[in-house]
Amino acid sequence: MSDKFDVIVIGAGPGGYVAAIRAAQLGLKTACVEKWIDEKGGTVLGGTCLNVGCIPSKAMLETTHKLHEAQHGFAAQGIVAENVSIDPKAMVARKNGIVKNLTGGIAGLFKANGVTTLAGTGKLLAGKQVEVTAADGSVSTYQADNVILASGSVPVEIPPAPLTDGLILDNAGALDIDETPEHLGIIGAGVIGLEMGSIWARCGSKVTVLEAMDDFLALADQDLAKEAKKLLTKQGLDIKLGARCTGTEIVDGKAVKVKYTDSEGDKELVVDKLIVAVGRRPQTNGLLAEDAGVSLDERGFIFVDENCRTGAPGVYAIGDSVRGPMLAHKASEEGIMVADIIAGHKAAMNYDCIPNIIYTFPELAWVGKTEQQLKAEGIKYKSGKFPFAASGRAMAANATEGFVKMLADEATDRILGVHIVGGIASELIAQGVIAMEFASSAEDLQLTVFAHPTVSEAIHEAALAVDNHAIHIANRKKR
Repeated sequence: MSDKFDVIVIGAGPGGYVAAIRAAQLGLKTACVEKWIDEKGGTVLGGTCLNVGCIPSKAMLETTHKLHEAQHGFAAQGIVAENVSIDPKAMVARKNGIVKNLTGGIAGLFKANGVTTLAGTGKLLAGKQVEVTAADGSVSTYQADNVILASGSVPVEIPPAPLTDGLILDNAGALDIDETPEHLGIIGAGVIGLEMGSIWARCGSKVTVLEAMDDFLALADQDLAKEAKKLLTKQGLDIKLGARCTGTEIVDGKAVKVKYTDSEGDKELVVDKLIVAVGRRPQTNGLLAEDAGVSLDERGFIFVDENCRTGAPGVYAIGDSVRGPMLAHKASEEGIMVADIIAGHKAAMNYDCIPNIIYTFPELAWVGKTEQQLKAEGIKYKSGKFPFAASGRAMAANATEGFVKMLADEATDRILGVHIVGGIASELIAQGVIAMEFASSAEDLQLTVFAHPTVSEAIHEAALAVDNHAIHIANRKKR
């Protein structure tokens, strides 16, 4: 038996590496197991989010947003920029550089906090033992007082569209496209599909998105979803709802024929590349020995309680492998909560205040209940909405599309949900999250002084609009 640890974390994604750092900061002897290796055999930290997810996609979205702004927004501001174009290879190289810097940063943080990295594939055995199988096949076993499972998730693959190198791609492959496709196909109009579609539509690709569901962004507030679909369609995304992929065929080794069916019957289209973005599933295969004492549900998720405890004493699970939204920030906060609990501190997490963001432009962001959910639950509510078209600061920034929508309890005035479509929605939503975390009322925000001129004033005005007191738009007439 090798070294014993107070805490062993399996997985170094945004849940695992944060949990490991927090545990080490609290004085616990901590190790983190990670199987991902680079072309040189070195351990790669950061998980899907940092390496092939959140960070690289945001780098490319930012580059292409600047391209679109230069091509279509500069002239209105008196800026002359002719024949602006993009070098996709340089864009991808920049993305790779950002990823490399950040993964190296995590390694530095592990060193600074005294976290031991164990390279290999981790497996939980009975009695809080962790088996680590290295890339060369060698096996080591470690003992821990506590184990945190943070194995993450992997893309869902669908039989009609098997991955084909360079042609049919998952999210990782999509981020390595370095030539602008003439016609890009995407299966799935979720976060990944819309963000990837936005990137290449701005670069000049014709983009067709096939979404099997009849409703666009069904989990979002439908006001937000309706506005988003209108704006994304205007930007060149052809979003086909109720369109289910039934098969694919490689044409001459350089194109993909996509067969799908919709309300009108069977159809086909030919694309240069096809991105499969139909969701993710927990990565729990091979993670647990049969006698580990940890239970999975029928979809492969690990059963946990509200504090992320599994059925095995001293074993916790966090992130994409457990219930709740598959979001990096949710995983990170669960990691902090669990490390605090292990260290003997009281800790809890408010799952009602987790923000969701889609980084298209305008961005989409929301927290709390949607209007549909409140109606379904029979909760009486009041609503306020303020458009960015009425914001002086948004007008100055040439970003007037979208709105802030706020929902509050009719009886108590407590804020129940905030929904934003807008240029910096990802930053503004934090104001809604903080307000809800502190159980604020709409009146609390009404009485808060917001700086002028700022885009944040839209939050203030939406709160005022809840009670028909908005200043810079005409309010609804009282019935």
